Amino acid sequence: MHGSTYKRLLMGSSKDKYRTYLHGEEEKNTKWRFGAPPNYDAVNKLFEEGRTKEWVPGSLEEQVQTLVKNWEMEVFHKADITQYRSLDPHKYTFSLNGRKGVTLEEKKKLGGGYNTLLQTSMPKELRAYDPNEETADSSHKIFTTTFPRGFALEILHVYSGPPVIVYKFRHWGFMEGPFKGHAPTSQKVEFFGISIFTLDEASKIVKVEFFYDPAELLGGLLKGPAIDATAEDAASSCPVLRNTG
Repeated sequence: MHGSTYKRLLMGSSKDKYRTYLHGEEEKNTKWRFGAPPNYDAVNKLFEEGRTKEWVPGSLEEQVQTLVKNWEMEVFHKADITQYRSLDPHKYTFSLNGRKGVTLEEKKKLGGGYNTLLQTSMPKELRAYDPNEETADSSHKIFTTTFPRGFALEILHVYSGPPVIVYKFRHWGFMEGPFKGHAPTSQKVEFFGISIFTLDEASKIVKVEFFYDPAELLGGLLKGPAIDATAEDAASSCPVLRNTG
């Protein structure tokens, strides 16, 4: 990722130093899924306190980190796909663990957000989280309640640069809220994986492939004792704009 690509990533306000497509000039008329721009202050603090790598500004790793955080912010929070700046909405596909790639329209039918990232072929009765029963809004509420300080992402290693970016990542957070009938443990929950981002000639993402074990995430969320639905509903009763990434 060189020259114009890096300059394009750096365009925008310094209000969020990791996401340049959040407060830039081109975001003035953005339609936000939850009515307002997300606030990443809490998850940025979590990221800075818990990361194991701190990349040199301008390095390939830092550029990939910026690209991934911009991508994640846009697909979770921008309501109008034509306002995405990190990807080409007409060419884009996403796949998990070798599944057939889905378009943005197909992703929307799956419920978007966490539902796409937690697709499963397990029998229904064995699913700790069933993406077929959740919407984009309900899944967002579940995970922002479970991780009130956010779910941080760091780039551990970049194996190849554009146009085909291959990198290893780590996601982590602290389970300080309930999850699907399980009480919070306050313990760190993390998982690791590999991702491949393919960029076109305009440096827009056209293909995303993720490879990781969802059980690594979900297993850490099932350690707490069972609680009743009333307690869980009370914990998640307030609308939130806390975030991943």
